[in-house]
Formats: sequence, structure tokens, C-alpha cells
Amino acid sequence: MRELELVVVGSLNMDLTVAVTRLPGRGETVAGAAAVRAAGGKGANQAVAAARLGARVRLVGQVGDDALGRELLAAVGREGVDVSGVRQAPAATGLAMIVVEDGGENMITVARGANGLLRLTDLDLDFTGADALLLQLEIPVAACLAAARQARTYGVPVILNAAPYTQGLEELLTQVDLLIVNESEAAALCGDTDPAALLALGPRAAVVTLGERGARGQDASGACQVPTFPVTAVDAVGAGDTFCAQLALAHAAGLPLAQAVRRACAAGALATTGHGAQTAMPTGDQVERLLARAS
Repeated sequence: MRELELVVVGSLNMDLTVAVTRLPGRGETVAGAAAVRAAGGKGANQAVAAARLGARVRLVGQVGDDALGRELLAAVGREGVDVSGVRQAPAATGLAMIVVEDGGENMITVARGANGLLRLTDLDLDFTGADALLLQLEIPVAACLAAARQARTYGVPVILNAAPYTQGLEELLTQVDLLIVNESEAAALCGDTDPAALLALGPRAAVVTLGERGARGQDASGACQVPTFPVTAVDAVGAGDTFCAQLALAHAAGLPLAQAVRRACAAGALATTGHGAQTAMPTGDQVERLLARAS
């Protein structure tokens, strides 16, 4: 695909990750390995994933005016992401606490910090030359809606990863060209996991991720179901964000939905083969090689 330009409006968190042999139950303490600190947040993760996949990426968001915020900006910037649109606010930087068990399953708790205070009126949004806008819901819905409306005035497609599930999305969904959710998020939105049911909420296309079973999609041309790619998974953190970034780029490039979802499944599968969120994200060449081997 040609080089694309993606604007990502979303969250930046510092991730604290601990590996365990099994996830704890309610009220239970489980001993784990040493904690690892790394850049994260759905916005930053999807921006880094898109940059690794070969796109020009501009990230718009907010961190705290603190040491963690400065560390995040430096880490994301080293990945080739333009972070000039990230504001440092007088607040705590977002923090995510992640527990990952053997085999890749995880539990995540997020303190939104500066992400929860994001107002688009404080930030500079310019969609000139952009091929798509990618949004998630670790920032206020009002900020997502303002960004979506502005992108549409430029004729820029809007892709929303409606995660984590948040109420009050009715107006935002009418501005969305492509909606990406998992099964639980789909059920929360419309009481159904069929992508066709999601189209009634307003998006022009919808994709529901199915974990190890791949993903299903629906648009005006019809439905598709794509299986996942067999890999040895060690850590699923960041796989969903990689899937979203690749799907956004394939959609922006004009690929048919089934082809776009297949590329996204390949990228997401590769992201599970390494530890960490951003550190395990694949390059575009790696995705191409996996697709070629599976052909």
C-alpha cells in the first residue's frame, strides 16, 4: 500500500506490567515477576502501530506536566510518531496497571489522569493531507465527537475503536465511517454481536473482533468473516490496538472490507508473539510475509 497519513486522537498512558503464572481471582494476591514500565495508552499504541506499519502518524492528546509525561512523549517520538499535537497539562499522566498470565491473557486497570481532561479546544487539529482519523474511548466522548466533526469537514474518514465501552455514543456513531469493537463492546452497544446490527447505529461499516477466532465485518457490500493466523502467542497486550491501526490504514487505502480485515488479523496475530504492547508491534514487512506464507 502507498504511504498513508493518519491522525490519531487518543490517550497516552504509562504502562506498569507484571507477568504471572495465572491471573488472580477476586480478592486474591498472586506473586509475579518484576514490574516493567513502558509507554502505552490506546491512542499512543495505535499511533505507534501505524508508524511501524509504514504510515506517517500525528498523535493528538494530553499528558501530565510531569516526569512520566515527558518520558511518554520521548518514547512515542522515538517510534517516528509526530507528537507535536500532544499537550502537557497541569495534571497527572495517565497510568495503566497490567497483569499478564502465561499464554497472553491479561487484566488491565487504567487511571485516566490527563487523558480524562482532554478538550479539543485546547489542541491544534489540522487534517490537511490526512487519509484518516483514528479514535478510541480512553478520552472524553465530547473530544472524540469534536475531532470527528472536524475531520468530516475535511472529507477525512473517521474510524472509531469504541473501547473501552462508554455510554452516550449515539451522536458520535453517526459521524463514524468504520466502527471497530470486540464482542462484549458490540453487545453493550446494541445487544448483539453481529456487525450488521451495529450499522443501525450509524457507522458505514463495522468490524467485531473475535479473539482467537479472528473477526467479522459488515458494510454496504456485504458480510465477511476472517479467521485468525496461527502463531505462538505470549502476550495479547497491544494486539487489539495493532489490529485497529492496520484496519484503519487498509480502510484508508480503499481495500475491500474482507481484505482489510485479513490484513488486520495478520498484524494483530503478530503482535501477540512478543512481550509488551508497543515493543511487540510488527512492521509492514512482517505483515506482508505472514500474509504471503498464509496464501
